[in-house]
Amino acid sequence: MNEIKFYGRGGQGAVVASIVLANAAFKEGKFVQAFPFYGVERRGAPVAAYTRIDTKPIRSRGQIKSPDIAVVLDPYLVTALNITSALKPGSTIVINSSKNIISFAKNFNVYICDATAIAVKRALGDRTNPIVNTTILGALSKATGIVKLESIISAMPEKVYVKLEENIEAAKEAYKTVKKI
Repeated sequence: MNEIKFYGRGGQGAVVASIVLANAAFKEGKFVQAFPFYGVERRGAPVAAYTRIDTKPIRSRGQIKSPDIAVVLDPYLVTALNITSALKPGSTIVINSSKNIISFAKNFNVYICDATAIAVKRALGDRTNPIVNTTILGALSKATGIVKLESIISAMPEKVYVKLEENIEAAKEAYKTVKKI
């Protein structure tokens, strides 16, 4: 089973990203779960969302304490929430960042993608509050191979109601530009 935890801030689309990922995996014939965890439910506050993907039925129902994959929509949350403390050595981290974050590379498989720049270029949100959820899913697809990019794109219309074409293009660009550190 693959357990994925999305770290974001309210308004960035972490919950929608977890649902789109689950729908994409479901389209590939996998068993899935997707659910959010809200703290202080307000824009800008830290938010977590979870997705489980497996080839057989999933019996677990609780929060994901030690994910196999961490997806970070806001790079400042990496240190603010100490996300690496819950990860197993060898876990994968996909970070929305324009900078190489070398300090994690020794214990984890770290991938970076400047999802913010891609989202801003396509007017997904605005410069101060870009919505990077679909963009980071493109990077996640390439970094992990957990689902195909085509599956993510086909799952988007079910949850992405605004600027669908821009979101699809953002995911494609992230897929092409994600880098392993």
